[in-house]
Amino acid sequence: MKEFEVYSSLRVPKNSKIIMRLDGRSFHSLARDLELVKPYDENFYRVISEVCRDLFEEFSPVFIYTFSDEISLLFDKMPFDGRIEKLNSVIASFTASSFVMHYNVQFKKPPAFDSRIIPINGSDVLKYFRWRQDECWRNCVNSHGISYLKSKYSNTEANDIINGMNLSDINELLFKNGINLNDIETYKKRGIGIYRKNKKIVGFNKKENKNQTSYRSYIYQDWELPIFSEKFFNGFGD
Repeated sequence: MKEFEVYSSLRVPKNSKIIMRLDGRSFHSLARDLELVKPYDENFYRVISEVCRDLFEEFSPVFIYTFSDEISLLFDKMPFDGRIEKLNSVIASFTASSFVMHYNVQFKKPPAFDSRIIPINGSDVLKYFRWRQDECWRNCVNSHGISYLKSKYSNTEANDIINGMNLSDINELLFKNGINLNDIETYKKRGIGIYRKNKKIVGFNKKENKNQTSYRSYIYQDWELPIFSEKFFNGFGD
C-alpha cells in the first residue's frame, strides 16, 4: 500500500539550498490565553530562542532567524534526504513540542506550527532574510503603535486609528509621545539569529611544552543582530 501514500517520494531539488519557514498557528489566541505582556513579552522570546536552539541542535541548519512566532531555517544539507513530507511534518511537530517543553505551563489548546519549504539560490538568501527582517521592523512599529493607542482609546478605536496610518506616521506618533524606537532592544527591531561561532581556546601542550591555540564551534544566540548584509552571511563561524 506504500504507493497510495501522497507525496511520499517528493523531494526538494538536489544540490540546492532551502529555507523552511515555520509560523505559529492561531498565536493571537494563544497570546491572549497566556496573558502575554504587550507589546513584547520577554519570556515568550526567551522560549522561542530556546526552541530555535533545539532546532539547530537536532537538524543542523546553517542559520535560523526568528521574530514574533515566525522561525526561518536555512539548510544547505537536507535532513531526511530532502523528503518533503518528513521535513514538513517532523520539524513542525518538533517545534511545537519544544515550545510546550520550554514554556512549561498548562495550555488551554495545544500549540501548533505550520511549515513551508522554499528552494532558494545562494544569491537570494540575503534577499529573503532582508525581507523577513523588514517584516520584523514593521511588526515592531505596529506592535508599539497599537499598544500605545490602546492605552488611550478603546480597542475598536485604536484599531480604526492605526489602520489609517503608515509606518512613518506611527513612528512619528510614538516619538511625539516619548517613545523612541531607536532606543529599544535590538531584538525587537531586527529579530534573533542562531548560528555557529568559533571560540578561541588556549591550552598547554605538554608534549611540546608550549601553549597551543585551537578553535571550537558553538551555537550562538544573537540578540544583537545587525541589519543583514552580504558580509554577515559570509561570516558564519567567525
